[in-house]
Amino acid sequence: MRVLVADDSVLLREGLIRLLAEVGCEVVDAVPDAPSLVEAAAKHRPDVAVVDIRMPPSNTDDGLRAAVEARTANPELGILMLSAYIELSYADVLLSDGRGGVGYLLKDRVTSLDTLADALKTISEGGTVLDPEVVAQLLVARRKQDPLAALTPREREVLALMAEGRSNSAIAQQLVVTGGAVEKHVSNIFAKINLPDVGSDNRRVLAVLAWLKAR
Repeated sequence: MRVLVADDSVLLREGLIRLLAEVGCEVVDAVPDAPSLVEAAAKHRPDVAVVDIRMPPSNTDDGLRAAVEARTANPELGILMLSAYIELSYADVLLSDGRGGVGYLLKDRVTSLDTLADALKTISEGGTVLDPEVVAQLLVARRKQDPLAALTPREREVLALMAEGRSNSAIAQQLVVTGGAVEKHVSNIFAKINLPDVGSDNRRVLAVLAWLKAR
């Protein structure tokens, strides 16, 4: 496997060169900044680039942006981001095209050569590798963004039946509850997904749209 290393820390860069050689990788180049990453990727066309997110020139997300640029030029390029930080927006950018061949690992949690070698193999084969802590925080963020996350199971049932176009009385009959109970559930749904009463049936439509988007 041909690998490009990009990290502004000379110690980490040289260490990765030696470690990757131990697991049978050919390091085609090792660069210290984002512009050099783009140039080296175009020149050597490696199988995978191992990239630090925060790199010169601005030491913010230059590494990530350079990796995305290099992958745009060469869609077959796998990307393994190695970072000391969890930045969920960076993970979203990395995963946004849905094509796989990407990874996001935390430097301090790569504790063995096997972990690194397995990650590179998975990425080179088109898979996705995410540190468990990154996954956990992504799931928490997704739950916070889900407008239906606060609904109870019964409220979700009511909303699903609303999506089928059923009236409150039909929902009450289906769930074997009173009409008053359904009205209370519907009011709770509107409140929890922040749909204020504006004196029309529009809230019912908006609630159904929220349900459809969350599926």
